[in-house]
Amino acid sequence: MAIIFGTQFTGNLAPNQTMTWFTHSWNANWNVTWICVPTSPVVDGPAQIEWSVKNTRQASNLVKWFITARNLTDGNVSFQARYAILNA
Repeated sequence: MAIIFGTQFTGNLAPNQTMTWFTHSWNANWNVTWICVPTSPVVDGPAQIEWSVKNTRQASNLVKWFITARNLTDGNVSFQARYAILNA
């Protein structure tokens, strides 16, 4: 078994904005973990974003993931939504 890492999408958030994205048709047998990483602006200070993850079983063998990200700053923030499939 191998762990597979990747970036599913990039997002942009206006100041204090919260948005939800979804990604569908993931293998229901996979154990997937998600992380959101700010890409700009580069700030060595307090947290720029927070995120949460939810899912639904869209078919017997498929999962749909919902990633909600919130900008904690008063400026625009870009980020990557990254995944790791732990049991590919």
